[in-house]
Amino acid sequence: MKNHLPLLGAGPAYAGTIALATAVALILDHQNMIKPGNAPDLCAFFYFTGGVFMASGIFLWAMANFQCRISENIQKNVLVTTGIYGYVRNPILSGHLLANTGLLLFSCNLFLLTLPFIYWIYMTVLLRMTEEKWLRDLYGQIYVEYCRRVNRCIPFPGKKFLL
Repeated sequence: MKNHLPLLGAGPAYAGTIALATAVALILDHQNMIKPGNAPDLCAFFYFTGGVFMASGIFLWAMANFQCRISENIQKNVLVTTGIYGYVRNPILSGHLLANTGLLLFSCNLFLLTLPFIYWIYMTVLLRMTEEKWLRDLYGQIYVEYCRRVNRCIPFPGKKFLL
């Protein structure tokens, strides 16, 4: 048995599922199959906000992969709690959540904005059942304290405000 998480972990399942759900929602919206919620008067705001969300998601993903070199640290069995991991415990998955939310905002359909909440719930349940349980067993109190200080999904400097 390995003494570290698999390099891919639950991430590909999460990222793939929400990417597929986002793509299907956008295709259905584009085909005018999801008419409730269209808000053409808000499109400029949605485009700007969508761009901010996408850029933020890409930033989180890049910081985790390139600055923190998470793959190398997983192989070395090091619990990373610095860099972007000092602001959010799961920056790669949070990055996917933010980027997909940005894509949904580009649709200018308020109805589709229910999906990010579903994505957040899915991330929370998936991580609690997989990676968090494994990391708690492996690192014990060190990981528990880290979880108390740093949010799971929402990057935020300073005091933790969400699980």
